[in-house]
Parts: sequence; C-alpha cells; structure tokens
Amino acid sequence: KMGFLKEFKEFAMKGNLVDIAVGFVMGAAFKEVVSSFTGGIVSPLIGLLFNADFNDLKYVITEGTPNDAGEIVGEIAVMY
Repeated sequence: KMGFLKEFKEFAMKGNLVDIAVGFVMGAAFKEVVSSFTGGIVSPLIGLLFNADFNDLKYVITEGTPNDAGEIVGEIAVMY
C-alpha cells in the first residue's frame, strides 16, 4: 500500500499531473471562447442570412398543454 502512494507521489512530482491539469483548464477556457464566438457572432450572421431565429430552437419530445393562463406546461424538449 505504501508503494502505491510513493509511486503516485513520484508521478505527480514529475510534472505529468501538472501538465494534465493545465491542459484541462486550457481546454475548458477554449470551449468557452468557441461557445461565445459561435453564439455571439456565427449564429446571428447565419440568422441574418437565412432569416432564422436560433433562440427558440428545440426538439420537442412530448407536446405540452396550455393551462388557464395560456402558458404551455408539461412539454418535454431538448434545447439546442
């Protein structure tokens, strides 16, 4: 059991674990940049070109029913 902890400590101190952590953080940050670029620039441009609105884009699995106030309740949908 102590051998495992010793080996793990040696592995972590080599820098491999730090490299993985840095790569993970950079990947998460890059994902946010791409999402912002797509949502803020690409989608509106495509919407302008094709006269489409992507804000209400969804795939409805189960239709909802209107309640007394006219709101749709019980709808199950996958939002894009």
